[in-house]
Amino acid sequence: MPQEEQFLNRWWRVVGALLMNLSLGSLYAWSIFVAPLEKEFGWNRAQTSWVFTIAIFVFGTSFVVAGRIQDKLGPFRISLIGAIFLGSGLVLASFTNSLTWIFLTLGVIMGIGNGFGYATPIPVLSKWFPDRRGLAVGLAVAGYGAGSAILAFVVPPMLKSVGWRGTFLWLGVGYFAATVVASFLLKNPPAGWKPEGWAPAPTSKVVATARDYTPVEMLKSKQFPLMWVAYALGASAGLMTISQLVPFAKSVGLPATAATLTLLIAAVGNAVGRILSGALSDKIGRLQTLRLMILLSAILMPIIANVTDLFFVYVLIFGVYYCFGTLLSVFPSTTADFFGTKNLGVNYGWVFTAYAIAGIVGPKIGGSMFVKYSNYTVAFYTAGALAFVALIAILIAHRPDEEARTAAAAKLEPAKGAAQ
Repeated sequence: MPQEEQFLNRWWRVVGALLMNLSLGSLYAWSIFVAPLEKEFGWNRAQTSWVFTIAIFVFGTSFVVAGRIQDKLGPFRISLIGAIFLGSGLVLASFTNSLTWIFLTLGVIMGIGNGFGYATPIPVLSKWFPDRRGLAVGLAVAGYGAGSAILAFVVPPMLKSVGWRGTFLWLGVGYFAATVVASFLLKNPPAGWKPEGWAPAPTSKVVATARDYTPVEMLKSKQFPLMWVAYALGASAGLMTISQLVPFAKSVGLPATAATLTLLIAAVGNAVGRILSGALSDKIGRLQTLRLMILLSAILMPIIANVTDLFFVYVLIFGVYYCFGTLLSVFPSTTADFFGTKNLGVNYGWVFTAYAIAGIVGPKIGGSMFVKYSNYTVAFYTAGALAFVALIAILIAHRPDEEARTAAAAKLEPAKGAAQ
C-alpha cells in the first residue's frame, strides 16, 4: 500500500472514531438535565443519580458482548447497532413521564448504544496505529470527553427554546446521523498490515507482548485483576465528579449561569487528558503514565473538598477530569500492549467491566452523600481514598512478558552459580 494511501486510510479511521465518540460523549453531559427533571417531577438527587449509574453499568457490560462480536464480524455492524440504540434512547427519553421510563431510555437503551458504539474505535485504531497507539487511541476517546463540551454550549439555549423534551428529541436525531457516518468510516486494516518501514524501537518504553492472549488466558493472568481494580476505583473517583458536576458547582457557590463554563472546563480537561496522556504513554510507558495520573487524582480529590475560591475550583475540576481522561485513554492501549490486538475487542471489554462497576460506585457516592450531608465534602474524601487504593494496584502491575523474563532470569542465576 503506497505511503500516501496509508496516511489517508489511517486518518479517516480517526475521523470516524471522533464522530462516534463525540456523539457517545453526550452521556457525560447528563448533569445538565438533572435540575430541569427534578424540578418538573419532584425527584431528589439520589433518584436522578441512578440514571447515570444505570447507563454506565449497561455501557460497561454491553461492551463485553459488543467487543466479542466485533472481533468476529468486524466494526461496521457493531457501530451501526450502537448508532441505532444511541439515537433511539435519546428520542424515546423525550417522552419521559416516570423514573422507570428514563431509567429504560437514557439508562438501558442509551447505555447499550454506548457499549456497542464505543467497542469499535479502540480496536480499529489500535490495529491501524501500532507505531502511535497511545496518541491514536487518545485522539479517538478524546471525542467522548469533548462531546459534553459541545453540549455545554448547545443544550442551555435548546432547553430555553424547545424544553428538555425537544432537546432530547433533536439530539437523538443529530447523533444518529453522525454515528451512521462514523460506522462507514470505521474499518479494520488488511490482515498483517503495518505502517510502511515501521518496526518497534528496541529501546522503546512501550513494547507490545509477543503474542495474542485469548480472553480466558487474559482473565487467568496476574495482571488482569490488578488492572481491573485500578481501573474500577480510579474511574469511580472521576465518575462521582462527572455525575454530580453541575449540582456540585452550584453547591460551592457557582451561579447557575456558570454551568456552561464549568462543563466546558471539565470537558476540555477530559479531552486534553486523553490526548496528551495517550501521547505521553508512547514516550514514558503506559504504566508510568497511569501511576502518575492516578496519584494526582488521589491528591486532588481531598483538596477540592476544601476549596472555596472559585478560580481554584475551576482549576481542580480541570485536573480531576484530566486524570479521569487519562484512564479512558491509556487503559485501552495498555490492554493492547499486554494482551495483543487480535482479541482486543472482547479483552478490553472484560477490562472495561471495571468501568461498569465504577458507574455504580461513583455516582452513588456523590448522590447518597449529598442527600445525607447536604454537601459533597465526604464524597470527595471517599473518592480520594479509592484513588489511593487504585494507585497501589497499578504500582504492582507489570507487563506479562516482562514478568516472565524476570522469572526466567531468576531461574538461570542458581544454574549459573552451580556451574561455576
